[in-house]
Amino acid sequence: MANSVNTNVSAMVALQQLNHTNKMLDMTQQRVNTGLRVSGAADDPSSFSISNSMKGDKRGYESVQIALGLGLSVVNTGLKAGEGISDLLLEMKAKIVQANQAGLDNASQSALNDDITALQNQISTIVNSANFNGKNLIASGSTSLTVLSTVSGSVISVSASTLDTTSLGLNTISVIGSSGAAAALSAINTAITQASSRLAALGASSKSVTLQNEFVSKFIDILSEGIGTLIDADLAKEAAMLQATQIKQQLGTQALSIANSRPQVLLGLFNQ
Repeated sequence: MANSVNTNVSAMVALQQLNHTNKMLDMTQQRVNTGLRVSGAADDPSSFSISNSMKGDKRGYESVQIALGLGLSVVNTGLKAGEGISDLLLEMKAKIVQANQAGLDNASQSALNDDITALQNQISTIVNSANFNGKNLIASGSTSLTVLSTVSGSVISVSASTLDTTSLGLNTISVIGSSGAAAALSAINTAITQASSRLAALGASSKSVTLQNEFVSKFIDILSEGIGTLIDADLAKEAAMLQATQIKQQLGTQALSIANSRPQVLLGLFNQ
């Protein structure tokens, strides 16, 4: 190797190595600061592209999860209201059975009839209150509810289950008189059967929406884990790399300093 003050090969090699070390240090610090191994397309084009596609899928399923949550709230509102109505129907039956006692006086029949009317009114109040997000599944004239269940647009259809007194055939019953009490008993038995069947349908719909919601939630977790595997930094590894790279930077700086001082040796050749 020629001894020259114009070309210092050792300094050039030391500088290249130091520049490489500084680049690695900058990369490691960025990963530590952001927590990401891939923060842009330049870091890892394929991982960046795949993770972006997975992020899009995740956003779509998050929208589905919101729709399922709203749908489940509508269904469960109707279901809880229906369970309350079912309890009131049982109370009505108890009153009607009392009214069917032989020899019951008119005053007692009238009092029982007032109690039954109050229970009917309570049923109407519950039905009218069973709204969520502007939807009521148990009121007269209710329509089916469609709940978005997949990113491809599939839906779960929840049929309306009307539980108002008219739909249950209870709006005109009266226990005044033996014939009225007998007819009321037949009507309440039919109403209880109908209400039980409609509540079972609502319960089945609630279970379907719940299961789909749970699946979507788990799938979102899987997507999140996959995205993390692709682009998240291993901070324990990066911490070790940071320390090692900082030491390399210090050594590189010293090596460059030594290489830069090498031409000074040539001055000794010209000393008299």
